[in-house]
Amino acid sequence: MEPQYKRILLKISGEMLGGTKGYGIDGSAMERIAEEINLVQELGIQIGIVIGGGNIWRGARAAKMEMERTAADHMGMLATAINALALQNILESKFKHRTRVMSAINMAQLSEPYIQRKAIKHLQKNRIVIFSAGTGNPYFTTDTAASLRAREINADVILKATKVNGIYDKDPNLDKTASKFDKLGYLDAVSRDLKVMDATAMTMCMESQIPIIVFKLEKPGCVRDAVCGKYDGTIVS
Repeated sequence: MEPQYKRILLKISGEMLGGTKGYGIDGSAMERIAEEINLVQELGIQIGIVIGGGNIWRGARAAKMEMERTAADHMGMLATAINALALQNILESKFKHRTRVMSAINMAQLSEPYIQRKAIKHLQKNRIVIFSAGTGNPYFTTDTAASLRAREINADVILKATKVNGIYDKDPNLDKTASKFDKLGYLDAVSRDLKVMDATAMTMCMESQIPIIVFKLEKPGCVRDAVCGKYDGTIVS
């Protein structure tokens, strides 16, 4: 299969690292994700990754504790840093890939500070770059971070790996009559409030014309298939 993109931004939710439990870091789930990244890397694709932190810390938990939003968001950024270091470790130890973790918050002992030009140089040298700590600012989601980093590194596409095989008009887990979209426009996704990404993230993609492919991280090779245009999911463009 011939890849359709040269440089991608892969967005992975923190819950995906939690395996069946959905929290903490599950070793088999982490290895499964690393294997998918490895298959894409073997095609010579330049890969940037943004990981969420929902398997460790979620805003809903902070709300129940009546925690101040800025503090809660900073805790979420630290959770993404933990996930990024875990993914880096398995990519290097098992698959021998060269990786870099770049953080939007200064963590000199743990990762490099995010610098746009340096990130692009790493990608050009075929290093996998894992972006952590979101945008470095509270009140922004990791979806917004993914859109921002994709725009900054001139990614050809955002691949959003989820637990559902695309975008539906209703929650398919709650409503069996839910219909899946094969294609959507940016404005349609926002106006229908389909929860693909938040409005800020979607607007950023629309302004830079970066397509978003939403697919289910399930069968082996699914990320590679998405890179080659053979995904079972939804494209927003």
